[in-house]
Amino acid sequence: MTVKFSLDQLRRYAVSRSLFKPTTLLRAIHKLGFVQADPIRAPARAQDLTLRHRVVGYRAGDLERRYPRLPIEEDFFVNYGFLPRSHQALMHPRQARLEWTPARWKQAHAVREFVAAHGTAHPREVDAHFAHGKTVNWFGGSSNASTQLLDGMHYRGLLRVARREGGTRVYAVREAADGLIEQEVDARLDSLIDVIVGKYAPLPDASLGQLVGYLGSGVPQWKAASKVALQRARQRLARVRVDGVDWLWPIAECADSRRWQPDDQVRLLTPFDPVVWDRRRFELLWGWAYRFEAYTPPAKRKLGYYALPLLWQDRVIGWGNLGVVAGTLNAQLQYVDGKAPRDPAFGRELEAELVRMRAFLGLGA
Repeated sequence: MTVKFSLDQLRRYAVSRSLFKPTTLLRAIHKLGFVQADPIRAPARAQDLTLRHRVVGYRAGDLERRYPRLPIEEDFFVNYGFLPRSHQALMHPRQARLEWTPARWKQAHAVREFVAAHGTAHPREVDAHFAHGKTVNWFGGSSNASTQLLDGMHYRGLLRVARREGGTRVYAVREAADGLIEQEVDARLDSLIDVIVGKYAPLPDASLGQLVGYLGSGVPQWKAASKVALQRARQRLARVRVDGVDWLWPIAECADSRRWQPDDQVRLLTPFDPVVWDRRRFELLWGWAYRFEAYTPPAKRKLGYYALPLLWQDRVIGWGNLGVVAGTLNAQLQYVDGKAPRDPAFGRELEAELVRMRAFLGLGA
C-alpha cells in the first residue's frame, strides 16, 4: 500500500471498529463473530464483561438467560465460547485428534439415546443413570467420568449445550452434520479465518499465524489445510508495514478513514476483550506489557488477580481490580504512569463507567 500509516491510526482503528455502537445481543455476537467465555467472575464473567460495552442495556448473566432462545452455540473456535450457528456449522463434522475406542463409542451412543429420550440432560442425571465412576482430568484431579464423556460428545458434535443451570451445561442431542466434500474445506477455512480477522483486526501478521494455529481446536481435522489457508489469507487481506511490523485487516475496510474516531468514554475491559486480547498487539499499540495473572502465584502478581485494562479514548492508561463487598462495588485502580490523568473529563467519564458497572452488576448506587 502506498498510504503511509502510523501506530496512532492503527490504534484508533482498532478501538473504534471493535467498540461499535451498542446494539442487540444477537447483532453484537454476529458483529464480533465469536465471544470468548471464561468461568472466573471478577466481578463478572468475561463473556458478560465483553458484551456490556456492545449491547444496549446489557446486564450480567443476560447471555446465559437468553441463550436458549437465540440461534447461537457454545463450542470451540480459537478457544471456547459463543458463536452464531452459521459459524459453528463451518467446523462440523469435527474429527477429534483423540480417537475413541469401540467401547467408548458404545458408551457415547448409549448416553446420546438417553439424552434424546429425555430431551435434555444434566450431567448429574447422566451420572446417576450410568454410574460411569471417576476419572483423572487434565489437571491431575478427579472428575466424574460422565462429565468427561459429555464434554467429548459435545466436542465431536454429538450433543449441543441447550442451556446452563447454575453455570453447568445441560445437553441436548445435536443433529449430525451433513457430509463434507473435499472442495468445501478451503472455502470453510477461508470463512473461519475471516471471522478471526473480523474480530481482532488490525492484527500483526504473527498474531494471525498464532490465531490460525489456535483454530486447530475448532477444526483439528484440517491442520494441514489450515497452513495453506493462512497463506491465502495473507494474500487477500489489506496489509501495511509500520515500524517493521506487518499489519493485516479486512480488505473492504479503510483503516485510515476518518470515521474511526474513538469517543471520550472510559471503559474497563475484560482481559479477553478483543481490544486487548492479543498481548503482542497490545504492547505495540500501547507501549506496555499487560498480563493476565489469575493463575500466577499471588506473590508474583504485578497487576492483580483479574486486572481489567482501563481504556480512555484510544489509550489503555492503566488497570482496575474490581470486586463486590457487601453489595458495594470496590474498584482499585492503578495507572501506567503512576497517577490518573488530570483532565476533568477523565474524572467524569470514570465515574460514569463505574455507574454503568454497578448497573450491569445489579448493584445500588
